[in-house]
Amino acid sequence: MTTPRLPPNDRRRMIVSAARTVMLRSGLTGASLRDIAQAAEVSVGTVTYHFRSVNEILREVVTQESESFYRGVVEEAEAASDPRQGLRALIEPMFVDTDSVREHWKIWADYWGLVGRRPEIAEAYADQIRLWENACTELISQGIEDGVFQPVPPRETALKLAAYSDGIGVQRAQYVPSLDSARSNAWMLEFASQLLGCEFEI
Repeated sequence: MTTPRLPPNDRRRMIVSAARTVMLRSGLTGASLRDIAQAAEVSVGTVTYHFRSVNEILREVVTQESESFYRGVVEEAEAASDPRQGLRALIEPMFVDTDSVREHWKIWADYWGLVGRRPEIAEAYADQIRLWENACTELISQGIEDGVFQPVPPRETALKLAAYSDGIGVQRAQYVPSLDSARSNAWMLEFASQLLGCEFEI
């Protein structure tokens, strides 16, 4: 099994991309080094040259998933002229009916289940996967300063919204029939309205 020689960073990215595909098919705990190597079309030795274990690959998959899924969303939210528009820009892309969104929540549902059993997996990089929550905190702080939102603890409130969105996302990953994209957005905006003391048009 041979593939063209690539720079180390490119090879790592290729292996992580292959691992994501395997993990979507088999679950985060169902992927072996052999499965990942086969999907990446490299030897097991090539995989272990770049990564010490499946857990290290898992961490890279989850970190890159967070970065790729949320970075553009966060940038759009931060560019909004009003904190309410910014929050809406954070919320709405999370529940659209696309393959990439469905895949994201499948990975996230598996990840939170795994971390619940093995919390040490997340300790080293917890801050790297909280891009959405961090952006939400900044928007809430700005909204309070502007008098748009009621005075609330920004970090705690952002965590409440993140926890609620994770719950909705996991439910959608389970294909709950009545929980479509429109209802998911409506619930998130209703919850944000209650927490922040302002109205969001739904």
